[in-house]
Amino acid sequence: MKIPWLDAKSSFPDVSLALTAEDGAAGLLAAGADLSPPRLLQAYRHGVFPWFSEGQPILWWSTDPRMVLMTDQLRISASLAKKLKQVEKSRHAGGPWQITFDHSFDDVIAACANLRRHSAGTWISDDIIAGYSALHRMGYAHSVECWFDGELAGGAYGICIGRMFYGESMFAKVSDASKIALAYLVAFLRHNEVAMIDCQQETDHLASLGASAISRSEFIAHLRTAIALPPIKIWRPVDLVQIASK
Repeated sequence: MKIPWLDAKSSFPDVSLALTAEDGAAGLLAAGADLSPPRLLQAYRHGVFPWFSEGQPILWWSTDPRMVLMTDQLRISASLAKKLKQVEKSRHAGGPWQITFDHSFDDVIAACANLRRHSAGTWISDDIIAGYSALHRMGYAHSVECWFDGELAGGAYGICIGRMFYGESMFAKVSDASKIALAYLVAFLRHNEVAMIDCQQETDHLASLGASAISRSEFIAHLRTAIALPPIKIWRPVDLVQIASK
């Protein structure tokens, strides 16, 4: 079954037209177009995301089911909870662990790109970096940074439209640093009444953190309500009382 090729003026097809498992590429919706901020925002508002490897054209997906992490369902192991309490104490006392938001977006996406280049998965190309960096300057793309002794130890980035957050990628240079960054991101989103993080693809790692799969129709219904809500104006870490005590 063929998929449509998008040019600069094309709109996305309805997500119900995405390929199914029987077609051999479940969730694939379209190909082509570009990674400009207007195109990316149009995609996310319709529950579509880019996902492709080096040498492929831009591929656009809307998976069914859709992997999501409800912000009240983050799963924290006993060992990670202990580490989070150490980090929380450190950041308030000026210790070696510190957490920031939107402090080093370019460094975070570059670190995620470097990780992907050395592992299986999508290729975070220069065009992707340019597109998401532009969204960051526009106030749509955000990063969370985890620092240890002044060095970037881990982090994550994603897109936020209204009260809907779309997780893109995360990395760690120090053990558990990406999970620490995620815990602070989730705590912040919960504080700002963001109920769902889009995780896009089903993986065992995401499931271990509490993510689960929902139907595309349920995801789209939530998305339409969430993106219509007022955007979050101030991005800064909140205390981890809700998370670390679980």
